Amino acid sequence: MTACAQETPAADTTGRTRLLYWPGGLSTGILNKAKSQFDSRTEIAPELLQGDYREQLVAILNSGQDRPGIVGIKGEEVASLVPRADLFVDLHTLGVDDLMSEYVPWKWQQAASPDNRQIGFPIDIGPTATFYRADLFARAGLPSEPAEMATVVRTWADYIANGVKLVKATPSVKLVRNGSELYTIKLWQGTQRYIDETNHYIGGEPHVRAAWDLAVDLIGKDLSAGILGDDESGWAEAMKKGTVATALGASWLGYDLTSLAPDTSGKWRVAAGPAIGANYGGSFLAIPEGSADPELSFEIIKWILAPDNQAAAFTDAALFPAATAAFDMPALQEPDPFFGGQKTIEIFAESARKAHRVYEAPADSKIHEVFVDQLSEIELGTKAATRAWTDAVAAGRSIGESLGVN
Repeated sequence: MTACAQETPAADTTGRTRLLYWPGGLSTGILNKAKSQFDSRTEIAPELLQGDYREQLVAILNSGQDRPGIVGIKGEEVASLVPRADLFVDLHTLGVDDLMSEYVPWKWQQAASPDNRQIGFPIDIGPTATFYRADLFARAGLPSEPAEMATVVRTWADYIANGVKLVKATPSVKLVRNGSELYTIKLWQGTQRYIDETNHYIGGEPHVRAAWDLAVDLIGKDLSAGILGDDESGWAEAMKKGTVATALGASWLGYDLTSLAPDTSGKWRVAAGPAIGANYGGSFLAIPEGSADPELSFEIIKWILAPDNQAAAFTDAALFPAATAAFDMPALQEPDPFFGGQKTIEIFAESARKAHRVYEAPADSKIHEVFVDQLSEIELGTKAATRAWTDAVAAGRSIGESLGVN
C-alpha cells in the first residue's frame, strides 16, 4: 500500500472564509473593506499568525482539517512551497490567466511549479533601495537629499567610500546595521543564487564571492554596527537613537521604520543608489486544496489585490504594488511625511522596473542562512574572513546535498 493515498481534507463549512496571514502581510484597511464587500456572501475571518508563519501554515494544511479559504505565502518561503503545489488550488483553473498581464510577470513565475501550476496571486513586490537618515549625512557634511545622493552615491564603492567619511565625521554612527544586509541585496541583484536551474550547487561561484567580498570590505572598514539579523531589540534601539545611518532593503522596510522609530519622522529619505534593481520579498495569496469554495475565495483575492486596492495598501502598509497600473495612481503619488515629504514611489517604481526574475530553488533560503551565519562570525570577531568563506561554501554544499542538490 502506498503512502500517497490520502483522505479528502475537510474544509471550513461554517459559512466563513478564513484568511491566514502574518503581521504586516496585508492592509488591515483593505481587509475591513473586503469584509463589507462580501458580507452578503460570506464572513471573511482574518487570522493573524504570530511566530513562525510557514511552520504553522504547513501544519494546518497537512492536518487535513478545517481548511482555510485563503492563506498568505511569504515571498521568501514560496520556493520551499512550490514543490508542494498539490496543497494548493491551481489558479489557472479559476481564470487567473485573464489577469496576469496586469501584474509584473516575474512575480507570477515565483509561485509557479515546474508543471505550470500557479499556486499564488501576488500581494506585493519588494523593489529595493537605500533608506537613509538625511540629518546624519548632513551633519557629516555629506550629500543629504535624494537628488544629490543619486549623483554622488551611484555604486557600491561610492556607498562604502561615503560611509567611511560618515563614520569618520560622526564616530557614534555606523553606516549600516550589519554586513549581511549589503551581501543579501547585492546577491539578489544578480540572476542566480546558490543553486542553478539544473539543480547544481553554485555557492562558490564568482557572483556569490563578489557579494561576499563587498560585505567583508564593509565590515573590515568598521562601517557595520554589528547588529545581527535576529537582534530585533538592538535594531529598534539603533533606529530610535540614530546610530545607524542607512538601511538597505525593500519598500516594505518603510513600514518597519515607521513602526520602530516613529519619532524620527521627517529625518529619513529614500535614494536609488546602488541598492535598486533587486526584489526582496513580496508575498502571495493562495487557496488551499480542499477549501470549501475556491471560486468565492478567488473572487475575494481578486478584489483584495485589484490595482486600486494594492495602491491603497502601499499607503497604509508600505506594500508595494505588483500591479503595474497602480504605480501611477494618486495614492502612490502622495508626499510621505515620514520621508520628509518625498514621493518615494519615484525611487521604488524605478527599482521595480529594473528588477527581474531570479531563479530560486527550494534549498536556497537554507543555504543563504549559512552564508549569513558565517558573515556574522566575522562581525563577532570569532572567525577570519578566509575561513568563514571556506566554511560557508562547504556547509552550503552539504545542505544542498542533503536536499538532493547535485
